[in-house]
Amino acid sequence: MNSINENQEEHNRENLAGPKAVEKIRELIDKSGSCFFVTSTTLNNSHKSRPMSVQKTDDAGNIWFLSAKDSMKNMEIAADTDVTLYFQGSSYSDFLELNGHARITDDKAKIEELWDPTVKAWFTEGKDDPRISVIQFIPDSGYYWDNKHGNTVAGIKVLISAISGKTMDDSIEGTLNV
Repeated sequence: MNSINENQEEHNRENLAGPKAVEKIRELIDKSGSCFFVTSTTLNNSHKSRPMSVQKTDDAGNIWFLSAKDSMKNMEIAADTDVTLYFQGSSYSDFLELNGHARITDDKAKIEELWDPTVKAWFTEGKDDPRISVIQFIPDSGYYWDNKHGNTVAGIKVLISAISGKTMDDSIEGTLNV
């Protein structure tokens, strides 16, 4: 008897909620480090998508950024707090879409916590630059596309599939509810 059922449906979907969703969010953001930050407003017909570096993802799944108070992004958030973030950790896995809303603050303690010396390229006066603000992104929902066994195993399965002609899908995807 064959121990592998060739018609067996693969487990490629897993919806996550609460702490498991936050764990997946943190895992995928750690692989990427930056995202496309997309605002919802049409203020001044501006380009609503821009790359942003994540400063921190906290235990609740909130994502923190540093931004200029006078930036178009901050003006767009003031007009409409709805934001979507798109992450890509590698060329064929570690994809994440998050939907939520953003808050802007100039909390000095939070700026100190999030500060990284590389940010000085945008804020020449350092942590005390009067233009610096903090954006807190609070996720509500999202979707992820990943692989189950890591990039090496996924790559081997793709190679074997190409040679054998049999599907060996290692992907996993699902909704995220925080």
